[in-house]
Amino acid sequence: MTGTADGSVGVHAKKVQSMRKFELDRPKALNALNLDMIYAMTPQLQAWQDSDLCKVIVLAKADGNRAFCAGGDVKTLAQQSATGLPDQIAKSVKFMEEEYKLNHLIGTVQKPFVSVLDGVTMGGGVGLSVHGHFRIATENTRFAMPETAIGLFPDVGGSFFLPRLDGELGTFLGLTGHHLLGEEVFIAGIATHYVPSARLPALYARLAEVESDELDVINAIIDEFSGDTSADKFLNWSLGGETGRAINRCFRFNTLEEIFGALEKDPHTEWAQKQLSILKGFSPTSMKLTLAQLRKGATRHFAECFKMEYRIVRAALASHDFVEGVTAKLISKPARTPDWKPDITQLASITPGSLETRYFNSEGRDIQLYSDLSYYDYPHRTLSGLPTDRDIRRVVFGDVGRGKNILRATSRQEVLDFFARHWGSFDSGAISKINPPSKLALDGGKGRSKVGLREKVMAVLETRTVEAGGVLQWTD
Repeated sequence: MTGTADGSVGVHAKKVQSMRKFELDRPKALNALNLDMIYAMTPQLQAWQDSDLCKVIVLAKADGNRAFCAGGDVKTLAQQSATGLPDQIAKSVKFMEEEYKLNHLIGTVQKPFVSVLDGVTMGGGVGLSVHGHFRIATENTRFAMPETAIGLFPDVGGSFFLPRLDGELGTFLGLTGHHLLGEEVFIAGIATHYVPSARLPALYARLAEVESDELDVINAIIDEFSGDTSADKFLNWSLGGETGRAINRCFRFNTLEEIFGALEKDPHTEWAQKQLSILKGFSPTSMKLTLAQLRKGATRHFAECFKMEYRIVRAALASHDFVEGVTAKLISKPARTPDWKPDITQLASITPGSLETRYFNSEGRDIQLYSDLSYYDYPHRTLSGLPTDRDIRRVVFGDVGRGKNILRATSRQEVLDFFARHWGSFDSGAISKINPPSKLALDGGKGRSKVGLREKVMAVLETRTVEAGGVLQWTD
């Protein structure tokens, strides 16, 4: 039996046997998220979470749409903010508040949540998808967080998920707005699975028949439909190899000036100069704000990140650069170069103290999330996703659990064997209302097969370790 809610607000809510499904359907706006869509999704998600008949929740685009969700409706937000009227700016802030509350709800929902990034996925579309248990990329996925180009910052939980990607990949993506395509989204660790789009109808049919809401059951079903991968793809993707090493070299610093200096001198010259040119066209304030946000988010828990972003966004929405960036890039016909204030020649005038005062310590009430649940790392990551380079480093050094260690690895094979035996468990102990633990347990799994697991671990070991003197050396 299938039932459909009124789709006039741009989202359909469907019941298909034991599956509940949101379908985004604003094709002319590339499924950009607006307040009506948020208000339609939030109570429905809460109801499905409490329903015994619901076993799995899916978020996808409606048939015929080429985008999953191209972002939030920033044109409307900028036009409201451009008036300078407090009540209009308050409308923009309200949108962000409700969006962040929904993002946090998706990240803490107690039923399996599957997002299918089959098409353009940017900004607000990332917030709807990246915090869920399972994120499926297809060959049509085009992923980016392009906020620094429009005078904003990578929000919707970007301060949480970006710093937890491999190395400085999240810093690079957050500052440059670089686009990841198709399988790259899986290789980067943003998607948990890669499923060719032709297999999606069969996957939905299988999920509709599921009789269990256990995460490992849903994970195993999606794995059945996953596309094959290879070690070569992990070693030689567009941001791997020497480019990956250049990202880590150049984007590891805590100031934008140091990042610019590293790019100017980097031996990976052509690539580095291209990134430098891209960055110098973006809002200097947004870039400095983004870098500070990501460094803070790396050590804050999930709920804290949304509270921090809410404080930042109240000031950002009223700023010159946000209105100017959206107007110049998205509203003006033809598009023009934004007039940033301050501009790139005045970079030194944007000090850490001024950012703290204006954005991180902005006055106003804090956001009230729907629950107090939080965590320092996604508790479902060790079940549904692939290990990060930090996970692999922990195993190399024998730091595998909370208060539980093993002997330091002496060979790459030992590390591979560990992941083959132990990866693949939902770390429920990592989620808490008060004082969540600072790290995940890596040793709770039962050696379930995972597409790309061996390939990812081997690729990291080949690029970051050396076997010497009877011990496995990690090279930073």
